[in-house]
Amino acid sequence: MALLVRIPTPLRAVTKGSAEVQGKGATVADLIDDLEQSYPGLKERLVDDTGDLRRFVNIYVNQEDIRFLQGRKTALKDGDEVSIVPAIAGGR
Repeated sequence: MALLVRIPTPLRAVTKGSAEVQGKGATVADLIDDLEQSYPGLKERLVDDTGDLRRFVNIYVNQEDIRFLQGRKTALKDGDEVSIVPAIAGGR
């Protein structure tokens, strides 16, 4: 199962500068575990100690926010595109 994962600029140091990487997994949680194998340190930037996504991290599967799907349990299929997007805050 091949999944295309888009990596935001702040996390590219972990992926050796790659903006897009390949991953695999039946769910978003599985994909995060798979990415950790190839890019150690990525998982700790995406999930907290309890395994929940950090509040400033948004993940989209085929442009759909997983918060409105099944979260980390969202099922993935071959050819899906996953985007990791850091939340932006600030201003008045």
